[in-house]
Amino acid sequence: MALPLKYNLRNVIVRWRSSMATVLGIAAVVAVFIVLRGMARGLEASSGNTGDPRNVLIVRKGSQAESGSLVSREHFRTLLYMEEVARNERNEPVISAEVIVMVTAPRRDGSGEANVLLRGLTPRGMELRPQVSLVAGRWFEPGHHEAVVSQRLARRFAGFEVGGTIRAGPTTLAIVGQMDGGGSAFDSEAWLDADEARSIFERDQYSSILVRPRDEAALIRLVKKVEEDKRLTLRAEREVEYYAKQTLTAKPIKIVASLLGMAMSLGAVFAAMNTMYASVASRTREIGTLRVLGFSRRTVVACFVIEGGLLAGFGGLVGCLLSLLMNGYSAGTLDFQSFAETVFQFRITPDLMLLGVAFSVAIGVAGSLLPALRAARLPVISALKAP
Repeated sequence: MALPLKYNLRNVIVRWRSSMATVLGIAAVVAVFIVLRGMARGLEASSGNTGDPRNVLIVRKGSQAESGSLVSREHFRTLLYMEEVARNERNEPVISAEVIVMVTAPRRDGSGEANVLLRGLTPRGMELRPQVSLVAGRWFEPGHHEAVVSQRLARRFAGFEVGGTIRAGPTTLAIVGQMDGGGSAFDSEAWLDADEARSIFERDQYSSILVRPRDEAALIRLVKKVEEDKRLTLRAEREVEYYAKQTLTAKPIKIVASLLGMAMSLGAVFAAMNTMYASVASRTREIGTLRVLGFSRRTVVACFVIEGGLLAGFGGLVGCLLSLLMNGYSAGTLDFQSFAETVFQFRITPDLMLLGVAFSVAIGVAGSLLPALRAARLPVISALKAP
């Protein structure tokens, strides 16, 4: 014979002070757990939302990122005239040779400086990235020491407003526009002319080449041709696949979330255990009465475990609501591949909240098990004589 669920709910309400303390403690654990996971999810989404499936990104063989790649001007000229490369309405090859460099800029809040990624593009670079749009000012003009910055970077760094300046080596770049990367990795970049970037930073080579093949068949042929040509020593893959792999920054955060979640969950388990032991001590006579009425030890164990799970479940729901306050919040962190500022948004998704609630219920069940076993083992006569 099982006890009705309303019996557990009544006990939670009657002991509202201790119940509230447990709920709030577990809510804090769950909120931190979800927010850290949401941070990692946001970083992954930033990379996963970048690129065009029609494009091919070409870097040096052996390099894991554009920032560590070198592509010669001869390689660029070779690729420029390959028959697989698409041409626009002006009969120009849709290909861009690009340079990745970094500059240091002061934070707008005065908390110090951070590295910012500068991407130098040749004229077709913007055409290859339709997801990026100009939202203020105008695009840069080659040869005029001009740059366009992401709108999100402009909110974080001083001097990044239209009319401001960026110090790039011995040169000062004028900010002539702001762009929106549509939640992609381009929201963490500033753009300027590629050859101007090579000149400023004394680079003889490019970092990567972005190509738009004529069609899917041409894309497959181009990738194969680049990979098999031993003179080029280059690696080619779809742009979206390249960026999908650039999630190294999210991995340490996931590890921290797991370790911190484990450490905090131990504290939450002890808090739940303390609450349930106190509940057992105050309900000794009640437990004895239940046994006299015919309820088995197994039923008593189930009663206390369900009660602990309910408490923790309420705490998990509160933690989910608290974590929603961070959903969509824009922040920045260090990219462990480029060592530049990466801008992202926290993403608190339904699956993360479900995971948080499941996590909280597991805490409640684990914290209730030992007190429940103690309650079930109480001698009936001694329990009935308890004050």
